[in-house]
Amino acid sequence: MKPAAFDYVRAETLGEVLETLAREGGDARIIAGGQSLMAMLNMRLAKPKTLIDIMRVNELDSIENKASKVTIGAGVRQAVLLGWPELAATLPLIALALPWTGHAQTRSRGTICGSIAHADPSAEMPLALIALGGEVHLRSAKKRRKLAAKDFFAGMMATGRANDELIEAVSFPAGTARCAFREVARRHGDFAIAACAAVATPTGVRLAVGGVADVPTARDWPRLEGSALDDALNAFAYELEARDDVHATARYRRDLVRSIGRDLVREVLQ
Repeated sequence: MKPAAFDYVRAETLGEVLETLAREGGDARIIAGGQSLMAMLNMRLAKPKTLIDIMRVNELDSIENKASKVTIGAGVRQAVLLGWPELAATLPLIALALPWTGHAQTRSRGTICGSIAHADPSAEMPLALIALGGEVHLRSAKKRRKLAAKDFFAGMMATGRANDELIEAVSFPAGTARCAFREVARRHGDFAIAACAAVATPTGVRLAVGGVADVPTARDWPRLEGSALDDALNAFAYELEARDDVHATARYRRDLVRSIGRDLVREVLQ
């Protein structure tokens, strides 16, 4: 199939992007890497009247490590962040998860913010944003605002972004807290059947799960061991309300949450 007809705006400045969004509203879509959006356009699952290309806007192409926070602009490609020299030291969970995001070819085009904007529940970057308690920076022609990750994801491929807003950047807390990541997929780079990320907290551990519920979901626990950990994981697995699909059964996904979650929590708390 071919996309439905649309107008194409190759924005050169951030102001041009915001002005077009203010004028077109819900009839416009932002394109950055296009690794998800182009497929949706070709299948006519998305039919915007206007497509706004932001990849020539220099203000959006930056990685800033400041005030214990790493802020990644909307124009930063996944491959660029993966090659950033400070990644492993400042965002160790992203360093673990990003190689599982698609393949080398898609990472060379896809962007960090684009993956989060797409809000696929199986994607690694939304999961990492939830696990680390990051923020999404939204901007319109009239105002700027920030949404915590837990408030940004509203459902499967649905977010709290307003029609006239651009995801200007996302930010992750920088730090060296112990963390772990594991994913099960049919092939490396495929969408996750289930993915888990664990991060040490001052009082215990946070476990985040993607690929099971409609949104990536996290739970904070104190230091749990033995049957207490098993009970917490079992309850969490059922709370996610997994469903059968062509890739896996709900039962298999619950089993993955329990087994992978147990290993990651123990690894982080050692």
